[in-house]
Amino acid sequence: MERDNLMHGARTALNTDMDTRAWAENFLKEKTRSENTQMNDEEFEKYWKYHKPEIMHAGAALAMEAFRNARRETGD
Repeated sequence: MERDNLMHGARTALNTDMDTRAWAENFLKEKTRSENTQMNDEEFEKYWKYHKPEIMHAGAALAMEAFRNARRETGD
């Protein structure tokens, strides 16, 4: 239940702040790219296009945690 609440809150935040959403999307795209090194750039872009919604959904809490940590490190 706790995980669901975190994910819901993270997805809500990503849907209301487009700058945060862009940062999170880029973070998750880079993370996914690093996990799929066997794909060339064209294959990865096609993969990302079709899997982005589920990756963004599943990774929302992770992306928000990374976003908060990055802001803490830069002092924003």
